[in-house]
Amino acid sequence: MSGGSERKAEISFADFDKVDIRAGTIVAAEPYPEARKPAIKLTIDFGSVIGIKKSSAQITRHYDPQTLVGRQVFAVVNFPPRQIGKFMSEVLTLGFPDSEGEVVLGAIDLKVPDGGRLF
Repeated sequence: MSGGSERKAEISFADFDKVDIRAGTIVAAEPYPEARKPAIKLTIDFGSVIGIKKSSAQITRHYDPQTLVGRQVFAVVNFPPRQIGKFMSEVLTLGFPDSEGEVVLGAIDLKVPDGGRLF
């Protein structure tokens, strides 16, 4: 997740439609202090079609691993996996920067089916 408030170039709906953003439930979370920037390793259930995926998220400022299990999050599921130190991150968990640039996870305020696509 990267910060930045600059406005990006316009894209078409077809471009947006290529980004596959899904809802998933965090089923496990553990500290990842050996990452270049402290992070939390997330294991996220995206339902039967996509399955269980892993993500490294730089969210240590506002979140403790034990409070994340059971929480639903948004993630981009169709980027190629990315090596983060010794950990392979398979999806990009989404959030917004707070006033100090620290990541705040996007919220789903009512339970939705895991794997549901943002539209």
